[in-house]
Amino acid sequence: MLPLLVDPVETFACLRRKGLFYLSQQDRAGTFMITTRKRIWGWYFFDWASQPYNTLLLTFIFGPYFAQTATEALVAQGMGDEAARAQAQAYWGYGLTVAGLGIAVLAPVLGSIADSTGRRMPWVWLFSLLYVVGAGALWWTAPAEFSILWALFFFGLGLIGMEFATIFTNSFLPELHPDPNERGRISGSGWAFGYLGGVVALVVMLMLFQAGESGRTMAGLPPLFGLDPETGADTRIVGPLTALWFCLFMIPFFLYVREKEPRTATPYRFGAGLRELLTTLKGLPQHPSLLAYLGSSMFYRDALNGMYTFGGIYALGVLNWSIMDIGIFGILAAISGAVFCWVGGRVDRRIGPMPVIVFCCVVLILTAGLIISLTRTSILGMPLAAGSPVPDIAFYVAGALIGAAGGALQASSRTMMTFQANPARMTEAFGLYALSGKATSFLAPALIALVSDVTGSQRMGITPIAGLFILGLLLLIWVKPKGDFA
Repeated sequence: MLPLLVDPVETFACLRRKGLFYLSQQDRAGTFMITTRKRIWGWYFFDWASQPYNTLLLTFIFGPYFAQTATEALVAQGMGDEAARAQAQAYWGYGLTVAGLGIAVLAPVLGSIADSTGRRMPWVWLFSLLYVVGAGALWWTAPAEFSILWALFFFGLGLIGMEFATIFTNSFLPELHPDPNERGRISGSGWAFGYLGGVVALVVMLMLFQAGESGRTMAGLPPLFGLDPETGADTRIVGPLTALWFCLFMIPFFLYVREKEPRTATPYRFGAGLRELLTTLKGLPQHPSLLAYLGSSMFYRDALNGMYTFGGIYALGVLNWSIMDIGIFGILAAISGAVFCWVGGRVDRRIGPMPVIVFCCVVLILTAGLIISLTRTSILGMPLAAGSPVPDIAFYVAGALIGAAGGALQASSRTMMTFQANPARMTEAFGLYALSGKATSFLAPALIALVSDVTGSQRMGITPIAGLFILGLLLLIWVKPKGDFA
C-alpha cells in the first residue's frame, strides 16, 4: 500500500520508485503523467507498427513479387527459366547485402552519438521518415517499367529506416520497468505483439488487395480501389499500405514513450560520439562475455534473417507456390511466432534468455536441413509420387517452426543484450548489437547469392544458413548469462 503523502512531489516520487509512473522532463514541469503500463504499451506499438516491413515486404509479398517480376524481365531478355530464377534470387541477395553493409557501418556510430547526447527521439523520427518513404515508393515497381535497381534502392532505404529506428527503440527496454527480471517478459510480449500486427496486416492485404488466380482476393472480392492484377497493382499496393500502417500505429509510441532529460540540446555531437565508440571498441576484449555474445548473435541472427528473407522466394521458385499461397504460409508462420514469443518471454523470465536462445538455434538448424531437402518430388532424400502434397505440408511445418523459434530467439536475444551491455551505454550497446547483426548481414545473402549463381539451383543456394546457425551456437559457450557488468 502507498503511504498517504500530502506533498504531491513526494507522492509522485514514491509512485515512481514503485514502478507505477515514469516522469519525463515534461512531466516534472507538471504537464502530464505517463504510467509505466502506458509507457510499456507505447513501446510495444513500435513492434506492431514496424513488423509489416518484415512480414509484408521482406518475406511474404514484395520479396516474392520482386523475384517473380525480375525473373520475367530476365526471361524476356533471353535467359533460361531456371537460370533467371536463380539470378533474381541473387539480385535480391546483393541488394540486401548493400543495405546491410550501410547499417553495419553506421549503427554503432549513431548509437554512441545518442548515448553521448542523451537524445534518441530525433533519430527515431528521422528513420521513421526513411521507412515511410522507402515503403511508399514501392508502388512504382509495375512490371511494364520494372527497374531492378530502383526497386532495390527504395526497398533498401525503407529497410535502413526500419533497422535504425529499431536500434533506438530497443535501447528503451531497460528503462521500461524497475525490475530487470521483467525484461524477458516485456521483450517477449512486445515481439509477440509485433508478430500479431504482422498477421493482421497480412490478413488485410490478402483479404482486400492481393488477387489470386481467379482475380479475386482471399475474401472472394475484387481488389479494393479497382487495382488491376495485370499491372501488379494488387501486389504493389503493399508498399503504401505498409507506410500508412506505420504512420498510424506509431502514434501511441510517440505519445507515451519519453526520454530521460537529455545531456545536451543537440542530438548530433558526432565527434564526442565517435570518441566514446572508439573507447568502447578498444575495451571489448576486457569484456569477453559481451564480445562472445556479439559474435554469436552476429552469426545466428544473420542465418535467421536469411531464412526470413529467402523463404518466400524459395517457395515460389522451388515449390512453384503463388504469392497468395506464400501469404497464407506467412499467416501461419506469424501466428506461430506470436504465440511462442509470448511463451518464450515467460520462460525467459523464469530461467533467463540463454536456454531459450540455445533451444531455438537447435530447432532452426534442424528446420534448415528439412528445407534444403525439399523438392517437388522428394523430401529428406526419399522420392515422392508425382503431385504429392507432402512437400507443401512439410514447408508449412517448416514455416511454423521458423516463426516459433525465430520469434522467441529474437525476443530473448534482445533481453540478453540488456544483461551483456554497460547500463550507462545502452543505446551504443544496441548499436553494437545492430553492428553484430549487420556486420555479416551481407554474409547470408551474399553466400546464398553466390551459391545460387555457382550451382544454378535455388535449393542448394540455401545451404549456408545451417552453417551460420552452428557457428552462432558454438560461440555461446563463452557467454555468461548475466554478462560482464553484473
